[in-house]
Amino acid sequence: MHPNPPSFPLERGTIHTMYLTHIPSNSLRLTGADRLDFLQGQMTAHLKAAPTPGRVPALFLSVRGQIEFFAQVYKRPDDLYLHLAAGQATALEQRFKKYIIFDRVEVQNVSSVLSTVHLWGELSPEVTQKLAYALEGAETQITQVGEMTLLISKINRTGQAGLEVHVLNKHLEELINLLALEEKPHTEVQNARVRAGIPDPLEDGFLGDLPQECGLEYAVSYKKGCYIGQEIMARLEARGNSRHRLALLEGQNLPSHFDLEREGKKMGRTGLSVGNVVLARLRKELEDGSSLEVGGSSVTVRDLPASFKVF
Repeated sequence: MHPNPPSFPLERGTIHTMYLTHIPSNSLRLTGADRLDFLQGQMTAHLKAAPTPGRVPALFLSVRGQIEFFAQVYKRPDDLYLHLAAGQATALEQRFKKYIIFDRVEVQNVSSVLSTVHLWGELSPEVTQKLAYALEGAETQITQVGEMTLLISKINRTGQAGLEVHVLNKHLEELINLLALEEKPHTEVQNARVRAGIPDPLEDGFLGDLPQECGLEYAVSYKKGCYIGQEIMARLEARGNSRHRLALLEGQNLPSHFDLEREGKKMGRTGLSVGNVVLARLRKELEDGSSLEVGGSSVTVRDLPASFKVF
């Protein structure tokens, strides 16, 4: 698995259909001289190895290696910006403050002043030009469009290349008018995410699980220094003895967050269902093509798509 998300090319071409979706989210901002050292010791990804500006997906684990938070962490010249799922910032802020003793770090919850939109579908170069985003440039860029300062990064939320755009609330309407894209609800992004085999720790109910057992090992670096939960990650890397893996289930009217059993033995649990497809954390002995009974109906286990990548 990749310790940092792989980048991917954005192809030039004719105008295609792109959509805009508001992403329900929270955000934290870290400043102070020790911010980089402090955050490096809290998270699973190698933030110090990231460019500036740059982005790494990261997990914040318990001492037992269980997932407590997932964030996209942005490294900027003057601060660190953490993009989190809605409702997650206050708890992570409290965790940070518990560990700040002599560190010169300030933590600010900026959820109320920032918005995030995801641009997805087929890439339109005309849209990237409006954003002043260089197609051949770095994955993460800070651009200036009129009065708007935009933080933009390539992220795959739906199974194909997309752009995540972070903007001050006061400029959100201006940004939307500039892009003039069809708006799609967040449920459609979630539908595409599940069908593409991309896990979401909060939506799929994987908080409290090990990263290796729910498709989130890509957010773990085995080459960086100490962080909370590292001992467990190192042990799993050395022994490779995790008991579960991430897979897809196919069936009819599949339930979300449902315990899976076979002959009275618990075999796993489903994540967020989109009807006939659901991601699931399953015991490894359930191979591709295996069958399970869910609510009296038979479902089939499928491996993740061969093209599975999370950026």
